[in-house]
Amino acid sequence: MNAQLTLLAMVTGLLTGGLFRYLHVPIPAPPELPGLMGIVGIYVGYRIVDHLGLGFDLLDSLGL
Repeated sequence: MNAQLTLLAMVTGLLTGGLFRYLHVPIPAPPELPGLMGIVGIYVGYRIVDHLGLGFDLLDSLGL
């Protein structure tokens, strides 16, 4: 199921990116590799902290 979901996400992204380009609308993502790597870094950092079981509930501490 995970592979199917990943493939579906890729196809959806390709179609969306193609549509944005066709309509001459700027994409809402970094257009350069360093920006994309920053997004990957955010995801990997999130997963590492989640795997280690670390965390602080900011919204709960603010009473929200």
